[in-house]
Amino acid sequence: MRAILAIDQGTTNSKAVLVSEGGEILARGAAPVGIHHPHPGWVEQDPLRIWESVQEAISNCLRDAPGITVLGIAISNQRESVTAWDADTGKPLGPVVSWQCRRTTEVCATLTAQGHAARVEELTGLPIDPMFPGPKMRWLIDRVPSTAKVRLGTIDSWLIHCLTGGEVHACDASNAARSQLFDLKRMEWSDELCSLFGVPKSSLPTVKDSASIFGVTRGLSNLADGIPVCAAIGDSHAALFGHGAFQPGDGKVTFGTGSSIMTTLPEFIAPKHGITTTIAWSLNGQATYAFEGNILVSAAALPWMVDLLGLSDVQALTDLAATAAPDGPGFVPAFVGLGAPHWHADARALFCGITFNTNRAQMARAVTDSMAFQAHDVFAAMSSQSPTPLGRLYADGGPSKNTFLMQCVADTLNHPIIQCDAPEASALGAAYLAGLALGLWSGLDEVAALPRGGHLLEPQASDAAARLLIWKDAIARSTYHPLSTNDE
Repeated sequence: MRAILAIDQGTTNSKAVLVSEGGEILARGAAPVGIHHPHPGWVEQDPLRIWESVQEAISNCLRDAPGITVLGIAISNQRESVTAWDADTGKPLGPVVSWQCRRTTEVCATLTAQGHAARVEELTGLPIDPMFPGPKMRWLIDRVPSTAKVRLGTIDSWLIHCLTGGEVHACDASNAARSQLFDLKRMEWSDELCSLFGVPKSSLPTVKDSASIFGVTRGLSNLADGIPVCAAIGDSHAALFGHGAFQPGDGKVTFGTGSSIMTTLPEFIAPKHGITTTIAWSLNGQATYAFEGNILVSAAALPWMVDLLGLSDVQALTDLAATAAPDGPGFVPAFVGLGAPHWHADARALFCGITFNTNRAQMARAVTDSMAFQAHDVFAAMSSQSPTPLGRLYADGGPSKNTFLMQCVADTLNHPIIQCDAPEASALGAAYLAGLALGLWSGLDEVAALPRGGHLLEPQASDAAARLLIWKDAIARSTYHPLSTNDE
């Protein structure tokens, strides 16, 4: 049997999935990735450990499917995380500076104060925020030896480098679009932006379509030489593609460490009100655009609360939350600031509205509700700006398997969601793109016709409106810091 090997490199785990020519998952493998917090607000990873974890995931996956012929390799990756390495030796020149990292907060504040925000958003569809790679790349450049021949890249480009034995320095358009150095309309690296952020364009990867032959494997212990790396795409974009959300207004919510909400657009539209515009994917030199809202901390708050309450696991937390009486406290998971649509780097996590009557179940419910409330804020901003009505909305990622959590999302959004059967939407989307590059499927119509399971959750009558009022009050409190401002 022949299959595509899809790598899904995430913030906490690397996964490998074998996908058949019929679009079915044949085998899975996974390995953990460490994450470090050297200073408050700083988040980084080891690029060599990321590569090791990918190799472990591949080996675990192939071991469960002996005799499979790998036709090609697809990459879906955590976005906005960047690293640097030596072009001659291939050795890392610094850490992976994570998408969650806030070390460039001051630089971003300075650029905004200098009046660059509007121009940056016009070219890139993105606000100036520490989440995005431009300032992080400058931070890395400032700390490498002056004699080094530096390559800079997002995680897809690092993995392409590793898979091809250092022969190829490339990325796809969806990842380039998140760098804040890429002109979305011209589909090229911007001299203006590289100059603004202080990043040498010569260090950046070649940008290719999401479905492209990037290179071939070379010198790997668990894969033969010559296997084409034929797709790369950011994980959130890959999930949208994996769902077949090809019609304008179709969208998805990916729940993970953070969350991403994305809806397909008919054309490039400059964003407003706290969301971004991005390249969803690029095929045959043609970009498909999308609105997106990035939530910095979503399901990552669940295990934190599990430990705080002394529970056994996340399932015990959601079971407890389901028993909560109304009128509980509000909770904002702004552990590393707030992302879309608020974009408040100085916001801090908090509970508010706690009384002597507040109990453990209400505390648990406040944390689980925060996932739905953050999605609501992004969804409302998208609805107000979308040129087409928002249509099918898919939910994926590990937490999407929890029906209680997903019903809360449907109720809070007051919009049906499709709870997906397989949590590997990102890996599947990357595999489908690889299939297009290899000619396994002729076009988007065939990809859309591939089998997909799912369970429709309709919004139900609930107290979501009242809970939203508590949430809005909590958000206001989390972003107000009188002791750290000049407010009188």
